Amino acid sequence: MTISHWMASKKNGSTATAPVTGNLPSTAFGEFGGRPSGVATESHTYQNLKSSIHRKLIDRMDLSSVSEISPEQLAGIIKTVVEGLITAEGIPLTRLERERLIVEIQHETLGLGPLEPLLQDPAISDIMVNGPDRVYIEKQGKLQRTEVAFKDTDHLMTIIERIVSKVGRRVDESSPLVDARLPDGSRVNVIIPPLALDGPSMSIRRFGVDPLRMENLIANKSLTEEMAKTFDAMVRARLNILVSGGTGAGKTTLLNILSASVPYDERIVTIEDSAELILQQDHVVRLETRPPNIEGKGMVTQRDLVRNALRMRPDRIIVGEVRGAEAMDMLQAMNTGHDGSISTVHANSPRDALSRLETMVLMAGFELPVKAIREQVSSALNAIIQVARMSDGTRKIVKVTEVTGMEGEVVVMQDIFVFEKQGLDPEGKVVGQYRATGVRPKFLDTVHTAGIHLGSELFANRKS
Repeated sequence: MTISHWMASKKNGSTATAPVTGNLPSTAFGEFGGRPSGVATESHTYQNLKSSIHRKLIDRMDLSSVSEISPEQLAGIIKTVVEGLITAEGIPLTRLERERLIVEIQHETLGLGPLEPLLQDPAISDIMVNGPDRVYIEKQGKLQRTEVAFKDTDHLMTIIERIVSKVGRRVDESSPLVDARLPDGSRVNVIIPPLALDGPSMSIRRFGVDPLRMENLIANKSLTEEMAKTFDAMVRARLNILVSGGTGAGKTTLLNILSASVPYDERIVTIEDSAELILQQDHVVRLETRPPNIEGKGMVTQRDLVRNALRMRPDRIIVGEVRGAEAMDMLQAMNTGHDGSISTVHANSPRDALSRLETMVLMAGFELPVKAIREQVSSALNAIIQVARMSDGTRKIVKVTEVTGMEGEVVVMQDIFVFEKQGLDPEGKVVGQYRATGVRPKFLDTVHTAGIHLGSELFANRKS
């Protein structure tokens, strides 16, 4: 007897308790495409059963005392109550199906429901929910469709509201766009109707509890040991660095890794739209923007936070991503004694990154000549690190470029390291080589003055 047959018999007054013969749909990752209609029907019936048990569980639990119980104890209590409900209802489940039902109801009560198995897989870098029955993931740089599904739109909205409420945000028809984060720092973006035509959509950019380190990037061939040594010296010597790249290229991950080289005796102030940086130092002050309230008041922008950070006696200011008028204040800070600042920007090349900075400075409302803006940029920035996501899903640092000054009205730059793509191997993997251009960086003198030895042989013209 299947679950659907059992529920039909319950509806008709039957008390048959024959064991289930068919397997319930698995939540494991599936291939692209829909499920067979029979499996979809069984899955829908299973979702109804899970919702019924979950409602009865909530009715029986004393929610006022939940906050006083540890998650481990609460999980044990939920297991006991659910097992009792299954027995009392006479639900025909095998041992494996019973265990699965208990685990999923624990996820519904304590976590993020159907998304919990995905969040527990460290190999998944992105989770994309395109409505209640279409959930995709990015794993090893490739998109896959999963068989994870929510019961309906209301179920999905319940999970979304659970996420955004924990960070003091709200999502409804008057505020259909929201950025939030998970406890592990993962970034969440939500958009709901009327802006999302096919139902609520949620994107989760994963950031693991154990942040990546420079050696992980070397092992993944995202950079070379020579580049890693150079980056460490640049950060410790308090050079101003801009990390540039497209969406999903790994800018924030690289920013986290670079920040690990900041000395532990320095005071760091981070400024973000949605807090996702995971710094390892103790003396860190984390600032986050605030959207306007329902009356359209109370908004705090990144520019407001950059200005405030200057009054907080920071040794370093790290702006998660420069995207507006705060670029002007950030450049001013870099030019007035706050060396060692690091930030990211969306751009496809170092030259594009400078053009975007110019545009964002103009967004501040100052009618400055282009030459004046470029002089500010050239004197503030020391280096631009360009990251890119390759066609095979891997991320690589494709250029390390030094900003050397001005010639006329043009900002002069020189490449220090480059990645030369040569093509694809038979398995579709990107083939290429890292190469030092042979140019001795001008910032090498600043590095040596800071008491850091960085040999010129690192920059000799050779391929890695």
